[in-house]
Amino acid sequence: MASAPDIPDPLPTRTDVLIVGAGPAGLTLAAGLSQLGVDHVLIDRGSMVRPGSKAAAVQPRTLEYLERIGVSARLVQAGAQGRGFRLHDCEDTLLTATYEGLDTPYPYVLLISQQTTEEHLARRLGELGGVVHRDHTFLEMAPDFPGVTATIAGPDGVLRALSARYVVGCDGVHSAVRTAAGIGFPGQAHEQLFAIADVRLGPGTDAVPKEDTTFFLSPDGMLLVSPLAGGQHRIVGRASGPAAPTADDVEMMLADRGPRTGDIRVKEVVTASTYRVQERVAERFRDGPVFLVGDAAHTHSPAGGQGMNAGIQDAGNLAWKLHAVLTGLAPCELLDSYHRERHPIAAGLVAFTSQFAKLANVRDPLAGGLRNRVLAAAGAVPGFAGWITAKLSQLDLGYSQEPDHGAPRVGGRVPPRLVPSAGLRWTLALPGGEVPEPPTEHGVLAVRHVPGLGTPLLVRPDGYLAAHGVPAASAVVLDRLSQYLPLNPTR
Repeated sequence: MASAPDIPDPLPTRTDVLIVGAGPAGLTLAAGLSQLGVDHVLIDRGSMVRPGSKAAAVQPRTLEYLERIGVSARLVQAGAQGRGFRLHDCEDTLLTATYEGLDTPYPYVLLISQQTTEEHLARRLGELGGVVHRDHTFLEMAPDFPGVTATIAGPDGVLRALSARYVVGCDGVHSAVRTAAGIGFPGQAHEQLFAIADVRLGPGTDAVPKEDTTFFLSPDGMLLVSPLAGGQHRIVGRASGPAAPTADDVEMMLADRGPRTGDIRVKEVVTASTYRVQERVAERFRDGPVFLVGDAAHTHSPAGGQGMNAGIQDAGNLAWKLHAVLTGLAPCELLDSYHRERHPIAAGLVAFTSQFAKLANVRDPLAGGLRNRVLAAAGAVPGFAGWITAKLSQLDLGYSQEPDHGAPRVGGRVPPRLVPSAGLRWTLALPGGEVPEPPTEHGVLAVRHVPGLGTPLLVRPDGYLAAHGVPAASAVVLDRLSQYLPLNPTR
């Protein structure tokens, strides 16, 4: 006897947070809110996790946050650990940047398809009691104090109204939420098309990198070659036309722009497509009850593997703030800090990846030769490769406005090796003995005794420093928690 088909969860009529879009950012936000016990609804217009692979690199800072929601270990097991990246001119190495030695539990770039990342996030969301309402399309919204009422088309074509205190657009570059909110998305879309293909290469491909993501620079344009899990390689380069690249196209790209040794053959094209790079940042990431996260808020060149990672960290920044406001722990003004903290990060990433892409795609042979000499010279300067690695790994990103004197700074990242994660709780780290002790939980606060710590630290749920030199008594810290929130724009 055939089993009865699964009956989709009915769409609620009311929620605290409506999340539109179940990509990596939306799934991360939903998982975080589920872990924090915040009522939410997550919808997506697609019927399943989208097949294929867009983003293919998870950076160390992202893994640090995903550890807090119980996903990192699974991703690490499913992916391949890349040592870093290289810039090449054919066979000549111009610059090598290694992730080895970074101050993180994840001193590597995790090479894994976006599809696999989404699948693990969705599985974790289910474990936490959350669901994805698929085949549901956000159409419009209207003010409904103190939030909005959204109109959503279900899989049966019936329009439904859902009242939400907050709406979060995680619905990509062509965000319907951003459009409905009237938020501008200034920037530019480049005319040049790029091809992306995940392939399996034939035997005798020793010239193709097996551990490092490698950018090959040539007068024909940049070619990115990155190993993936399961013996696949990601190939990205300038496209010859709008059609998805074939095996012959990929072989030609490798022959013209990649290593000039060996006869590289493509055994199978797993997925392939073309795309046009856009460089845009939304005018504001918050508009009253509406927030933008991930590609809905910012989009840029994929050079350096920054986009998906920035979106996941947007979600990490917003999740605990929504929880704090909805539970009365913090005033509504805390939500203004989402734009204040994340917008400059996004603008900086767009500027950095734009310059990186322009440098990599120099076509003039004379200018390219000069670029190569400059890169080779820069690579020999002590500290230069480390600076690039810190930027690509996103370990240098933070919200501090204090001068860097080597001590922990408010708004700066707190390395997990210094203060281990306590999930999505606040962490009061106190100087302790020689042996680390498990944390004790006091509501939203976890207390850790950390060997060798010089002063008490208060760490935010997203892993950034809220304050140093705080009282050692958890009850006092809880009572004064509002003093340590990022409410002041000048902090």
